[in-house]
Amino acid sequence: MNESLRGQPRLLLAVNGLFVLSGALAGTFLNVYLWKSRQDYIMIGWFTVAQQIALGLSFWLGGKWVKEFNKMNALRLGIAVSGLFYLLVLWLESRVVDYVWPLGVLLGVALGLFWLAFNIVFFETTDPGNRNAFNGWVGLLGSLAGIVGPWLSGWLISSMNGNRGYRVVFIISLCIYGVAAVLSFFLKKRKTPGEYQWLEPWHELHSEDRDWRVMGAGLVFQGLREGVFSFLIGLLVYIASKEESKLGQFTLITSAVSLVCYWAAGKWLKPKYRSAGMFWGSLLLVAVIFPLLWKVNYGTLLIMGIGTSLFIPLYMLPMVSSSFDLMGESKESAGMRVELIVLRELCLMTGRLAGTFIFIGVLSASAAPRTVTLLMLGLGVAPLGSWLCLRRMLRKNIVPER
Repeated sequence: MNESLRGQPRLLLAVNGLFVLSGALAGTFLNVYLWKSRQDYIMIGWFTVAQQIALGLSFWLGGKWVKEFNKMNALRLGIAVSGLFYLLVLWLESRVVDYVWPLGVLLGVALGLFWLAFNIVFFETTDPGNRNAFNGWVGLLGSLAGIVGPWLSGWLISSMNGNRGYRVVFIISLCIYGVAAVLSFFLKKRKTPGEYQWLEPWHELHSEDRDWRVMGAGLVFQGLREGVFSFLIGLLVYIASKEESKLGQFTLITSAVSLVCYWAAGKWLKPKYRSAGMFWGSLLLVAVIFPLLWKVNYGTLLIMGIGTSLFIPLYMLPMVSSSFDLMGESKESAGMRVELIVLRELCLMTGRLAGTFIFIGVLSASAAPRTVTLLMLGLGVAPLGSWLCLRRMLRKNIVPER
């Protein structure tokens, strides 16, 4: 591991890795669990809407707690509420589809609190010199979790009768959340100066300095794609194969590819290459969807999944690193890091909600497989919108290499 990532950055990576592993174990099959109870795209769409609204509001409302009080308690509460969510899913069993709104809100609150605190600590423990490397390791650990978690879950669910496998998977996930919570107590608390400015995100978008307005637009385009793709791909794999083990196998293969690519991108995608990397990554993310126009089956979905894993680091690393570099551009912006992270999440939330509302609207009219494919292609071009917004900023704000 990079020498610059020792100490607190490494511990933060461990907490993140465990949180992501737990989510990969249970979350990969969560939408399949809902689908098996009621085969309804729209219901899953509303579950996602509830999550995103709660996640965005948790960032905005939780910002005051994180800035003025104890951000580590917010991180731990996020882990605890994630555990509570899966306890309720276990208790409700097949009745879970009757409570998609409250459950979606609960999961959104859990994710919002965890990722708000994580992003603040991430900013505080990294700098422009090691940020790409840290993001590369985040992607690499996420890929490792994606290899181990879904494969193990798929095997357990397929080898056990009824919903017993799901119960075992959710219980294992709860235990991992517990380990992550314990590790979080070793992270050092840092005081963030100043009072929380509730309207700072709004002021940044309307300031004379256009950088955050441009960045916000790029983040909205990012959210347009990921809001739908985050739940639809896994669901389509299950629908095409009718086997949880196939979904586990799909995630294992694509995550293995992603692991190598995130490592390579974190090592070699230097700041001066961000614009070109983001352009080609965005273009190729569109290209890999085209096999689905021929036929939607496990094979074509796997081609798309492998292609996405190959090229998404080229898109995601510049998106993440450039937004955090913008936060650290000056002493004043660094002092507003909580508000700027809230702004970043609200822009992503806007894009995710817009994409999901488009999904719900289109599939309310027609849920034919061809419609789903064309919708994916339409939303899949959104990363090119991010690049168009940020291309000048990526060329201008080149961070000196260390």
